[in-house]
Amino acid sequence: MLTLLRSAFVALALTGLTAYAPSQARPISGGTAPEFTGIDNWINSQPLTLSQLRGKVVLVDFWTYSCINCIHTTPYVKQWYEKYKDQGLVVVGVHTPEYAYERDTKNVQDAVRRAGITYPVAQDNRYATWKAYDNLYWPAFYLVDKSGKIVYTHFGEGDYDKTEAAIKAQLAARPS
Repeated sequence: MLTLLRSAFVALALTGLTAYAPSQARPISGGTAPEFTGIDNWINSQPLTLSQLRGKVVLVDFWTYSCINCIHTTPYVKQWYEKYKDQGLVVVGVHTPEYAYERDTKNVQDAVRRAGITYPVAQDNRYATWKAYDNLYWPAFYLVDKSGKIVYTHFGEGDYDKTEAAIKAQLAARPS
């Protein structure tokens, strides 16, 4: 009887876990990028909209300041911003908190300063933009082309060369 109960428990646990597996994620790709919505504060910028950024390539970076994976990707995002901003790249960091203390604007401002982030950061405390993108991960990159369509996504660390290649290709592309 104990073996049967263990088997049933394992099966139930595995069924529950598969509901959260990355393969179940359905990130937006090829569709129009959602607007920034429900943003509590903007750091390093006045409020931005994707509509006003049409004609530019936009890298939307979902992050939170105490996530180790986000900390690891930040130097790459900063480098891309510095390298390509004069060619039409706009980076918008969407700071969506994982923990309660990450909701505090002063904490986010301090983290932005410590990290040397100079690109715009939208504080998404209510997860409104996160939900609009149907996002599930920190960090998550959504590359938006000049016409406002999502053309590339990447979740987590790694594939930095591939992400940079996608940025360069979109900067070189003619607007559709």
